[in-house]
Amino acid sequence: MRCEVCGAKIFGKPFKVIIEGAKLTVCSQCSKHGTIIWEEEPKPKSATTKTKIVSPPPKIKSKKTPETAVETSFELVENFHIKIRQAREKLGLSHEELGKKINEKVSLLKKIETRKMTPDNKLATKLEHVLKVKLLAPPSEEKTLPTKIPQPISRELTLGDIIQLNKKEKEKEDSPQRKPS
Repeated sequence: MRCEVCGAKIFGKPFKVIIEGAKLTVCSQCSKHGTIIWEEEPKPKSATTKTKIVSPPPKIKSKKTPETAVETSFELVENFHIKIRQAREKLGLSHEELGKKINEKVSLLKKIETRKMTPDNKLATKLEHVLKVKLLAPPSEEKTLPTKIPQPISRELTLGDIIQLNKKEKEKEDSPQRKPS
């Protein structure tokens, strides 16, 4: 049987739903777009069917801590990859064992240890807890680096440079010379 809204094959029990006044047989995903109705099986003696309209169950919102507050209030320490590797080796854990403990992929852990990738704050918190190391620190004041004046790069002239020089020389020759007064 196929859903009358999205056309996907319906696995399990199909839902009877009223969507914009039309009674449709739909999958569980599309049942959220309308009001679910339950039809009792018609009894052989009576030709009438009873229809009961049921409103969808209320959506439960889970209260999560805002991750943005955690992300902005801490930053990774500079040598996080070294601390992670040393702590893992100190505890005698392989990448596979650590991955199972924190429910992360081995390839991700290897990339973090080789500094090909930086962990987000959520993963860093997991690693801190399991490895018992400090990876997140409060953000430090931005250090202003002394500005260096860029030195001209000594390089060979390109064809484009020569053409521009020739154009500038021609412009100087063609422009009228001012006479001293």
